[in-house]
Amino acid sequence: MESIRDLFQDQIKDLYSAEKQLTKALPKMAEAASSASLKKGFESHLKQTEQHIARLEKIAETEGFKAGGKKCVGMEGLIEEGNEVLGEGEAGTLRDMALVSAAQKVEHYEIAGYGNARHFAEVLGLTETARMLQETLDEEATTNESLTHLCKFELVPAVVEA
Repeated sequence: MESIRDLFQDQIKDLYSAEKQLTKALPKMAEAASSASLKKGFESHLKQTEQHIARLEKIAETEGFKAGGKKCVGMEGLIEEGNEVLGEGEAGTLRDMALVSAAQKVEHYEIAGYGNARHFAEVLGLTETARMLQETLDEEATTNESLTHLCKFELVPAVVEA
């Protein structure tokens, strides 16, 4: 890397790889969820993730580079960790809580990545690109808040009452 533009492009490629990997993991997480709310949340986030991929492709095209070509090893590790949850214990509220935990790690990773990419876009004067990245950043933050709410008000009370 020789410039902030290089760093920006690298971040977009990393996010693109992360989102592509996530489209393969979310259906498995939805299938493993016992809570109807959690299952619906994973399915909804899959559709949103597909929109994130489309935005990243548009950003890359606008800025004159290919979105692909890099493997996000960070997301690969987070998905591997999430896959361990799928194989542990029986289906139920406790495993759903573990799925939420794994999903929130992914959301926090994405929030950091999109926040950095947006900042780099701003520094480069890429106003529309920064706006698009902020839109995705806001969606990722909302997903994280929804997961927290679901765990706090649906899953934890079910475990505590059991």
